[in-house]
Amino acid sequence: MPRNPRPAADAGGAGRTPLATPEEVAVYLGVPVKTLYQWHYRRTGPNVLKVGRHLRYRWQEVEAWLNAQTSYDLTA
Repeated sequence: MPRNPRPAADAGGAGRTPLATPEEVAVYLGVPVKTLYQWHYRRTGPNVLKVGRHLRYRWQEVEAWLNAQTSYDLTA
């Protein structure tokens, strides 16, 4: 079962949002976790950070990547 996003930490992180796990991003995007790992390998998905051996995502970068995925013009 996917975890709920964690609240921001109080220790020196005023105004910061927590980093997202691949599981949280997969639920948000509606794709399998394996797809995120494939995107990371192919360098086609959202920017990812390595924290030790773990992958983490910044929510604002996930949003920016998602917004950039629109490949057609709705005004035509």
